[in-house]
Amino acid sequence: MTFLLALVGVLGVAASGPLIAAFPAVPALSMALWRNAVGTAVMAVPALVNERRTFGRLRRQEWGWTALAALSLALHFAFFMTSIRMTTVAASTALVCLQAAWIAMFQSLRGTKYGWRVGVGVLLAFAGVVVITGFDIGSGTEALIGDGLALIGGVLAASYTLSGSKARATMSTSSYTTICYGMTSVLLLVMCLLTGAPVWGFSLNGWIGILALALCSQVLGHTALNHLLTSLGPLTVSTLILLEIPGAALLAALFLGQVLPAGTVAGLVIILAGLFFVVRGQGRAQARAAAPAGTLAKEQGNT
Repeated sequence: MTFLLALVGVLGVAASGPLIAAFPAVPALSMALWRNAVGTAVMAVPALVNERRTFGRLRRQEWGWTALAALSLALHFAFFMTSIRMTTVAASTALVCLQAAWIAMFQSLRGTKYGWRVGVGVLLAFAGVVVITGFDIGSGTEALIGDGLALIGGVLAASYTLSGSKARATMSTSSYTTICYGMTSVLLLVMCLLTGAPVWGFSLNGWIGILALALCSQVLGHTALNHLLTSLGPLTVSTLILLEIPGAALLAALFLGQVLPAGTVAGLVIILAGLFFVVRGQGRAQARAAAPAGTLAKEQGNT
């Protein structure tokens, strides 16, 4: 079951970029609003049927972490989904997936000690960013702005993942996603109203795109990964999200005809390699932290 959920989660989030790019008639904020609203409606059904009393027993800490996750998710969607319309799906997805590197940096600032693998991985990942943005200079200012928005979206995705893991430590998947997606929907509705983005009146084709994005990426993709946060942890989930990079690039090439320059492909590969080092380095650090003192001393004596 865990493998199936992981597969669904990866395929769902990998489809996000191509679906956003495939329906440009719907503004990014509008599409973000509806993907979360549909996700809220779907996840609220099992939550209200099976866990109605749970909502009244939630503590202030759980509400706080969920609210922070929702704010991070709303802003993440605003930046990421806008970037998709300005640069390639592959570049935007790769830059957003830097969240694993951002998570490592956040945790380092909080005192977590990592080995050389994480340092090398972060350097490689950001070297890949330089390669991608360097090639996007020739594509114009819009592509560069899109790259910048995607980078910010990755920081916000890291905040969403970390906050969500804190909330999910004591909350069920259905209750957490219902509240988080609901709060995110409200925040995105406010953004739409402030920016003048429409929330209604789309064509049939636009609604098809909204529903496809909501069901594939939000209900299936995000929810599956949120569920896995408890059983696998944020580190392993971040590893799974790395598969979104080649997945999104492949889907964009197959269905949108987005052919990438060799330099951009090289940047994607460098980022993917760097993030792999980051994730594996975090895993080794966590394993050392969890090991008994005697085992750790023996391990250090053998190195």
